[in-house]
Amino acid sequence: MFAVLRIALGICSVLFLLAGLFLIAAGGPPIVSGLWLLALGGIGLVIVAFETRRYRSEAAELDHDSVGGAGVDEATPEPRFRPTKERFMDPTTRKLVRVWMDPGTGERRYRLDDDTTR
Repeated sequence: MFAVLRIALGICSVLFLLAGLFLIAAGGPPIVSGLWLLALGGIGLVIVAFETRRYRSEAAELDHDSVGGAGVDEATPEPRFRPTKERFMDPTTRKLVRVWMDPGTGERRYRLDDDTTR
């Protein structure tokens, strides 16, 4: 579902860019509208380009990992990672996920939470 939304946003953004370029090339009063369309189209393309990096690791994206948007790892993270109090329900699997973080770098990992207390 999210892939379809990304594609739709990408197509709309490109159409905004093209419409903005057309209005600017036409000259006259619509130049301001053309600039707004260029800005909206550019922002949309930036969102499409960086949205997946915000919620998924590149490895999870390339592997088409089926375990939610977090790239959940079933193994215990390296010793440098510490469990945080942050937990969430994976929207794909409906399983509880805990966030682990490396205090030195701020890097985050996601692991299925084996703690059954909520």
